[in-house]
Amino acid sequence: MELALFDFDHTITASDSYARFLRRVATPEQLARAWWTVGPWLLAYRLRLLSAERIRARVTRLTFHDRHAEDIATLASGYARDVLPSLVRPLMLEQIRWHLSRQHTVVVVSASLDLYLKPWCDALGLQLICNRLESRDGRLTGQYDGGDCGPRKVELIRQRYDLARFVRIHAYGDSREDRGMLALAHDRWYRGVHQS
Repeated sequence: MELALFDFDHTITASDSYARFLRRVATPEQLARAWWTVGPWLLAYRLRLLSAERIRARVTRLTFHDRHAEDIATLASGYARDVLPSLVRPLMLEQIRWHLSRQHTVVVVSASLDLYLKPWCDALGLQLICNRLESRDGRLTGQYDGGDCGPRKVELIRQRYDLARFVRIHAYGDSREDRGMLALAHDRWYRGVHQS
């Protein structure tokens, strides 16, 4: 048995699917405030003063706090159907299908949301480890259910899979959050380049 682990944003996709989803579901008021609220956070992130985990938590809280869970789920379903296919890199889709054709266990491990990743993964027969939004009484809290999986990818992979059962592990990633996942693998690709 072999295991193939794929990051999603900027690995399977050519751009950030989560940022696009946030812009798609943000209310007009949120979009109007975004420049003043999110702009400084983005600058701090680009200057490496703010981690991906912290900015993700902030924009998630800002966008989803007190929104109707059912409304966001409906928007996510349309996003998975209408937008995600255009973001996927054809070569990565080919690589995923190559693993599937060899009966490998293929898992998307992402800090993006299950609301739109699950339909995409289900359509291809992929397993999924990702963030889920917390809700109470039908409304979103703006928090992740179970915490942000981005910095916990290795922990969550180990919880779900007995890695000793796999004769070979493949991993594909592009960011600092993927380095631990790549370290689990025999064959690793970082930003499309095979690592020895």
